[in-house]
Amino acid sequence: MNTKSFVQGNLLKQILVAVVAGFVLFFGIVLFWTIGYQLLYAGRIFPGVSVAGVDLSGLTPNDAALKLNQTLSYPVTGKVLFRSGDKNWVASPVELGMVFDPTASALAAYQKGRGEGLFGSLASQIQARGLGLDVPPVIIFDQRVAYVYLQNIAAQVDQQVVEAALRLEGTNVVATPGQVGRLLNLDATLIYLGAQLQTFRDGEVPLVVAEAAPKLLDVSSQADAARRMISQPLILAVPNYRDGDPGPWTFDIPVVANMLGVNVVDSGGQYQLQVGLDPVALRASLNDLKPFIDRQPANARFIFNDETGVLEPISASAVGRVVDVEASILAINDALLRGEHTVSLVVKEEQPAVADTATGADLGVTELIATQTSYFYGSSAERIQNIKAAASSFHGLLVAPGETFSMGNYMADVSLENGFAEALIIYGGRTIKGVGGGVCQVSTTLFRTVFFAGFPVVERVPHAYRVSYYEKNSSGSVDPSLAGLDATVYFPLVDFKFVNDTPYWLLMETYVGTSSIQWKIYSTSDGRTVDWQTTGVTNTVPAPAPYFEENPELKEGQIKQVDYAANGADVTVTRTVYRNGGVYFTDTVETHYQPWQAICQYGPGTEDPEKAAKRKDLCLSPGT
Repeated sequence: MNTKSFVQGNLLKQILVAVVAGFVLFFGIVLFWTIGYQLLYAGRIFPGVSVAGVDLSGLTPNDAALKLNQTLSYPVTGKVLFRSGDKNWVASPVELGMVFDPTASALAAYQKGRGEGLFGSLASQIQARGLGLDVPPVIIFDQRVAYVYLQNIAAQVDQQVVEAALRLEGTNVVATPGQVGRLLNLDATLIYLGAQLQTFRDGEVPLVVAEAAPKLLDVSSQADAARRMISQPLILAVPNYRDGDPGPWTFDIPVVANMLGVNVVDSGGQYQLQVGLDPVALRASLNDLKPFIDRQPANARFIFNDETGVLEPISASAVGRVVDVEASILAINDALLRGEHTVSLVVKEEQPAVADTATGADLGVTELIATQTSYFYGSSAERIQNIKAAASSFHGLLVAPGETFSMGNYMADVSLENGFAEALIIYGGRTIKGVGGGVCQVSTTLFRTVFFAGFPVVERVPHAYRVSYYEKNSSGSVDPSLAGLDATVYFPLVDFKFVNDTPYWLLMETYVGTSSIQWKIYSTSDGRTVDWQTTGVTNTVPAPAPYFEENPELKEGQIKQVDYAANGADVTVTRTVYRNGGVYFTDTVETHYQPWQAICQYGPGTEDPEKAAKRKDLCLSPGT
């Protein structure tokens, strides 16, 4: 080893020794300072330490607590401000549940510079000595007290969400604006309050208020629309009005106002108020009008000229129409929103199947294929009037190929207004006077025409008892072979129906004389023929003995027969229809006639009414 290397090694050792000695000296000084400083201020707060700005240097914890209690009046004199709009609330910390703990605060100040480790304690001591060290005061915050105080504020701040609305007071439209809802968030506000109290200074605590907007805030424009809607009467009319059409109908302002409805509609998250006539109420009104407006399409009516073989129109066809209620509801509300108060209903038209220009070749009506005549000798003028009125409903009428024909669909309403008169009818087990007596002569004639023409019968109801009118022949005498070939109708409960099972239209003509009705059917023959057999009248049951009843409207000794005896019986008629050389179908018409009791009425005081009736040939058994 040379001299230079030896010198360098000794130098490094000296430097290392000096550094170590320096650290030892430093730690010694720190330890000495710390121990000495703490011994100097044993039991006292280090210099420069304060609580909430109150200097506690050199004081014992007890003295410091006393000084803090005497000096810090913030809990009582402090002010905390709450603000919402133009409303203010000011409270002291004590009112908000804050309690200051001077003893705990003094102890917290005393602990500064102690128990923080060697260097931590030294740093606190130096900071306090040099810059000062302010310790946060120790407080107790009773949130229950603050919660009650904030609830009182909430009672004044909170407000419910109010939806804008429209209502009617008579015919006056009243609009109520909406209101934004507000709700004080107590828990969030408490957090801000706690932080403010900890500062030991006056200040404002923000109120955490959540707002909720109503779906509808302003409905003034809808209110204006509602006022326009009920500003005038509503007039509904049939479109393309012609003489003879029903209407127009006027709904007065109070009626329109009563139907006014308001609905909230969600349009993709955007809520809107819609005003208009309530569909339920408007639908009911329109359904009341439908019977006056709706009409079935009517085919043209014709007669067949037997000499020329040409169809001659006797009444024009008519276009059918049906009110589209739902479309009309929309049209009415749209018109009212536009300020229009005269509205045409939405009507769907339906064209008739047969126009006035149709020919026999078009319809397959080329020849007479069936005719039957029934006789009603001895009928009253009223009964004949009813037969004519009923038969006229079917004169010139067309039956479509494949159609199930119903007399009830084409028969005019049986009423005095439609030309019918009161005559005898069977009702409730009695023969009484009623409007339309004699209509069954028409249904019976059609039944026989259809029966002997070979068409399928769908519905046929016989009379309750045998009626001589339906069994008379051209000479006026009773033909028992016709028993069981009658048909009664009482719409809508009892109907007569048959099927046109040919590919051709059927044309019906009716002709009523003084004692007979003839029914004709024109079409194109498909070659069908009919064979029929009848059992005749079987299982005859004698009519009950006559019944006599007093009628106070009759005079003494006066006798009046109001119902007529008929024996009960059964009749079965079998029909075989042939076509193209074979049996097309076979059916059976079964009829059960009830035994029917004669009824005579007599005036009060009449002696032995039965003998009096016999003297006048009244209430006799059948055949006597």
